[in-house]
Amino acid sequence: MDRQVVQRAKEAFVSGRARALEFRLQQLHALQRMLTEKETEICTALKQDINRSQYDTPLLELIGIENEIKLAIEKIAEWTAPRPVEKNLLTISDEVYIQPEPLGVVLIIGAWNYPWALTLLPLIGAIAAGNAAVVKPSELSECSSLLLRALLPRYLDKDLYPVVMGGASETQELLRLRFDHVFYTGSSTVAKLVMEAAARHLTPVTLELGGKSPCYIDKDCDIRVACRRITWGKFVNCGQTCIAPDYILCEPCIQSRVIECIRRTLLEFYGADPKCSADYGRIINQRHFSRIMNLMEGYTPVVGGQSDPSQCYIAPTVLKDVPPHSRLMQEEIFGPVLPIVTVSDMDDAINFINEREKPLALYIFSPNKKEVKRMIEETTSGGVTVNDVMMHYSLSSLPFGGVGQSGMGSYHGKHTFDRLSHHRACLLRSLNMESVNLARYPPQDRRRARRAKMALRSPLIDMSKRTLIWAVVATIIGMGLFITLLVILLIAAGLNCTCWYWRGFYN
Repeated sequence: MDRQVVQRAKEAFVSGRARALEFRLQQLHALQRMLTEKETEICTALKQDINRSQYDTPLLELIGIENEIKLAIEKIAEWTAPRPVEKNLLTISDEVYIQPEPLGVVLIIGAWNYPWALTLLPLIGAIAAGNAAVVKPSELSECSSLLLRALLPRYLDKDLYPVVMGGASETQELLRLRFDHVFYTGSSTVAKLVMEAAARHLTPVTLELGGKSPCYIDKDCDIRVACRRITWGKFVNCGQTCIAPDYILCEPCIQSRVIECIRRTLLEFYGADPKCSADYGRIINQRHFSRIMNLMEGYTPVVGGQSDPSQCYIAPTVLKDVPPHSRLMQEEIFGPVLPIVTVSDMDDAINFINEREKPLALYIFSPNKKEVKRMIEETTSGGVTVNDVMMHYSLSSLPFGGVGQSGMGSYHGKHTFDRLSHHRACLLRSLNMESVNLARYPPQDRRRARRAKMALRSPLIDMSKRTLIWAVVATIIGMGLFITLLVILLIAAGLNCTCWYWRGFYN
């Protein structure tokens, strides 16, 4: 069945209808309409999946999706237009540009923690770039996936953008088929399988993964404000966010104050019993509940620690003095448990971060700009936010993605369009002015070779800033190679190399 769905998507793409700009805009507008008309149903589905507040879903997912659709609609003509590039003297009269074109049929494998954003954001880019896309939502967020399967064919072209349901076996079956790009969001374990399957067809991949995102708190910062922001980022969506702060690094002298500030903030956010709060979610299923509980074994929480397996509930939990080499510090937690690891100073923190896999995000809380700059320069991560958490994700102008074990490739806004496009190099030349090419043809001699070398070594010229060159070229068509090049060089005197060329041509 999946094979037939993919085949229909390929045939629909080959028909060419996805390439038309008007069609892409129509599909984007339809997707925008779906979010507006079905917001209540979407929020209800997420309430059933992970007990997410009806107020959080628009803030965490829907508004971001709507903003990306609006941006794509506004910028699509600009994104799809040919992009002129600089020329050298050999190509001065040619039309040279980069043309973005669709890759073909894209497979989008979504994730369960943000099942709408992490599925539809890549889809927006796929549509804008003129691709077909097979959408595979996560089977774990069952209500959201079923709703997506019901809604998408009502609003979008059902052949170009089909939804395929199923679990691991269905995903493996899909990956045996040939796609033009695979976009996967999820765990690094599954990502290796995705990449291995894609390699059989030499299919490029975008892998949006996770990892242990560190959060460093400088002792001189406003700890109350820092902890307020960290508490929100860690425990929103019940900690099931790939860029949530995974652990805190701080000096021992402020650890107790950090704990107390987080405790007070949790009381403010969720009340004395977070289990009764409408704003606090649940773990997605029993397997992940057990995984997180096992990670906490052997620790005595200084905040929280309560749990209820019948509801997949784990209270917001803080652990202190966690050993750097413990199991808790080896695996991504992906839940409402926040370990604190003490370091002696910023040097120690930088070493701690660099000794581990490259994280998806790095968070730095410090009023010292020099120290912040140093930590950014001496570490690496997919993204960085200073004096807050997760906010770099909300900006479409910034590429979002990991590095190393936290992923490959980035997306959001134009970055998604570029990721799901082929940037075709185009050079259009006339059959006139053949005399310009004589220096490259045999039989070669010293004089011809010198001319060819000098033309090839000529600096690149930005034609958008030197449009007068075109007028000169138009008047000297048919003239010899020497005069052509010399006149152009005189016009391009701003390149500060005219005298060098004069001497070179006459030596």
